[in-house]
Amino acid sequence: MAAVAAAALARLVAAFLLLAAQVACEYGMVHVVSEAGGPRGKDYCILYNPQWAHLPHDLSKASFLQLRNWTASLLCSAADLPAHGFGNQIPLVARGNCTFYEKVRLAQGSGARGLLIVSRERLRFGRMVRVALYAPHEPVLDYNMVIIFIMAVGTVAIGGYWAGSRDVKKYMKHKRDDGPEKQEDEAVDVTPVMTCVFVVMCCSMLVLLYYFYDLLVYVVIGIFCLASATGLYSCLAPCVRRLPFGKCRIPNNSLPYFHKRPQARMLLLALFCVAVSVVWGVFRNEDQWAWVLQDALGIAFCLYMLKTIRLPTFKACTLLLLVLFLYDIFFVFITPFLTKSGSSIMVEVATGPSDSATREKLPMVLKVPRLNLSPLALCDRPFSLLGFGDILVPGLLVAYCHRFDIQVQSSRVYFVACTIAYGVGLLVTFMALALMQRGQPALLYLVPCTLVTSCAVALWRRELAVFWTGSGFAKVLPPSPWAPAPADSLQPPKDSATPLSPQPPGKEPATPPQPAEQPPEPCVPEETGAGAATREPGSPAEPEGRDQAQPCPVAQPGALA
Repeated sequence: MAAVAAAALARLVAAFLLLAAQVACEYGMVHVVSEAGGPRGKDYCILYNPQWAHLPHDLSKASFLQLRNWTASLLCSAADLPAHGFGNQIPLVARGNCTFYEKVRLAQGSGARGLLIVSRERLRFGRMVRVALYAPHEPVLDYNMVIIFIMAVGTVAIGGYWAGSRDVKKYMKHKRDDGPEKQEDEAVDVTPVMTCVFVVMCCSMLVLLYYFYDLLVYVVIGIFCLASATGLYSCLAPCVRRLPFGKCRIPNNSLPYFHKRPQARMLLLALFCVAVSVVWGVFRNEDQWAWVLQDALGIAFCLYMLKTIRLPTFKACTLLLLVLFLYDIFFVFITPFLTKSGSSIMVEVATGPSDSATREKLPMVLKVPRLNLSPLALCDRPFSLLGFGDILVPGLLVAYCHRFDIQVQSSRVYFVACTIAYGVGLLVTFMALALMQRGQPALLYLVPCTLVTSCAVALWRRELAVFWTGSGFAKVLPPSPWAPAPADSLQPPKDSATPLSPQPPGKEPATPPQPAEQPPEPCVPEETGAGAATREPGSPAEPEGRDQAQPCPVAQPGALA
């Protein structure tokens, strides 16, 4: 019995070691050269087991052997072997009907020096072909990381600055309205309920994409085309409105949208944005240049979203970032323990499932091809990716910091600090990617960097309470830089019952204000014309108990009305 148990244990250990050897795989290259001359050769990506074979790292040190196309046979039994064997050759066989170990054992027993197993496609190299197997070193970092870093940090900085400036102008009542073409879209304030609904929708969509990728990927592509065209129009519209031509409007009509009679230049801009989106949609799988259009449309989409979505308080920023922080960690690090394949749902969906029949990729990422000279760029992931969520989520916090900067007149210290923190967090993400050699949840590093930095600046300036609630932003506005008070205006003394009003020489002083029972007379500016400033409806009223009249504001030359 002891001998039987020992034999069973030995078989179990052997099976375990074989299983471990099967899953230990690395990327290598097979260099194919025609013996009849012609091109220099071509590299193909392969997976090999380093415990079964040790390949040289340099092609010059690899041996060229004759390739024998034996794909008509599955090589699962001795009957599948050729009559004269594979003497000093590398056979090419098809996958199926038996394990890789059985195929390797038969090929090695027949004199083969190696074995290539084709999984899906039938490769046609010709009859007289020599091949060499080698495994070059993969560089730790790629130069395309610099391009992704510049695009991501630039988008966050520009989007945060643009969104903050636009929102502050709206609250300070100095936004001009010169017609339908200059009306800005209203921002959407994010509430806690909206945050919870958004996260639930993200989780549901990600799980659905994991199980029904081939069906839903086209839905996502269509949504991206529509949203990116809208974002591109929103980004280019301010520039087009500055052009001196194309201001004529279309004739009166009853068509939807056109009944507003848009300007010809804006109509041409809309057609241009739709055309760019359609071109990308048609040629999206052209890896040589389609990624440029995808990145341009993606950046425009992110800028549009940063301008449209507004987080009103730092409390809302913290809630959104922390919830998505946990969401990112769960779907990258926890889901491999829940899936049968042991793969991360987030990484699998972002890069496209390996068993996808459509071979389509989700467009909701910035992608840049690898710029290193290693042949391994053909393997695993020829592109480096950064999801839009890793730009939008911290970008909303950067936009809030810029709005708060202008509120407290802090010379944009919050905005600059948060933008620098985002860049540092992105560099930490790249370092983690290089060290772990696997997909990383960028929000794992971006959220702590931006949140901690913003809190530290608020504590240092002793403004954490106001920064947390955003209180006073719409109630106590700073003095408007667009309509400064005249330099020669006189301030009334605090004890004076009769205020002094600045009057030009030769004019009588202003009469005292009417009693409280009678309605006060409207303030009349000294000068009339385009430069005179009037008080806008809805501006804050004077506090009760004050019986002093304020001088009429006079717009300085060059100030905005």
